[in-house]
Parts: sequence; structure tokens; C-alpha cells
Amino acid sequence: MEQFKHKDETYKILGACFEVYNEKGCGFLEPVYQECLELELGFQNIPFRSQTPLKLNYKGRPLKHTYEPDFICFENIVVEIKAVRELCDDHRAQLLNYLNATDIEVGLLVNFGHFPKLEYERIVNTKKKPQQ
Repeated sequence: MEQFKHKDETYKILGACFEVYNEKGCGFLEPVYQECLELELGFQNIPFRSQTPLKLNYKGRPLKHTYEPDFICFENIVVEIKAVRELCDDHRAQLLNYLNATDIEVGLLVNFGHFPKLEYERIVNTKKKPQQ
């Protein structure tokens, strides 16, 4: 069986997410989990950038609008967090858009609002970006 891309890194990130969920539980708003996960990623020495604007283009021209994923970890995994009852297709589409806007193939969609346990999905973008 073929190993999936960035397996060790995604496990480390998810470990940090489980630590936050075990400490805070569900019921808080997303900004609380954002701040807690920033701290936990730092505690676990996981390299990350938080809410970094991604530049977008249309037919080779830069757009004024940007995307801001919650985290980019290890420079090759986009992490989008939620604090909702359950994940839906709109959340998956949001993460896929982040992946399409970058050269990053792997994303984690993590929901801290689910009870009784952390909900997460690993999404891989197999669509190749066209050369500009």
C-alpha cells in the first residue's frame, strides 16, 4: 500500500489539534481555538504561519482580494479550522480553494465544535495548477 504524502507531518499537526480539543473541549468560538492551536503548535515545535494572506491571480493578473487560511504548517500543509456542529461541503470547498490558490497539495480540515470528539478530514488536491 502506498504511503500518503506528508504522513508524519499531518500526524504531528493532528496530535496538536487533539491536545487543544482535550484541553478546551467544544463550545468555544473559532478564534479561541485559533489562538490555542498557535500556542500548541509552538509548544510542539511544529513550524507554521498563521492567517498569512495568499495572493490570487486571474489570467496572470494579481487580484486585490486574498485568501487567508488559518495555518500553513511545515510549508506544505494547509490547516483550516472550524468550530461548528459538523463539517459540510462548503468547508471542504473552502479548503480546496486554498489548495488551488497555492502549490500545496495536502490540507487538513479540523472541527473543534463537534461533540463528543474532534472531527477532521485530510484532503489532497490532485488538480495540477496550470503554468502561467
